Amino acid sequence: QVQVVESGGGLVQSGGSLTLACVGSGPTARVASYGWFRQAAGKEREGLSCINTHDDKTYYSASLEGRFIMSRDYAKNTIFQQRNNLKHEETGVYFCAASGYCSRAIAAAGFDSWGQGTQVTVSS
Repeated sequence: QVQVVESGGGLVQSGGSLTLACVGSGPTARVASYGWFRQAAGKEREGLSCINTHDDKTYYSASLEGRFIMSRDYAKNTIFQQRNNLKHEETGVYFCAASGYCSRAIAAAGFDSWGQGTQVTVSS
């Protein structure tokens, strides 16, 4: 079973940036896929981006276009997401998921393993 751990959350001013990291581990040399999700208070979990590691095929929410930078270190089973120009409404718990099906829908149901989440608070 693949396991993932998120880090990098915290408090940031509106318009600021931060980088989230997700480290995967499991029985295989490389985790097949990763996804990033956000769950705001009282809201359902929203897909932000995902990547298939075998071909680097990436999908992302239209709301993130131009405001994020993805990077990866597959040798260490680690992916990063730099978030730029953060908005107050993007406050929430950010989750990393893995070992699932990364598609354009970025659906939570498509992933098997989930981290504990890391809180991101964007002040206004």
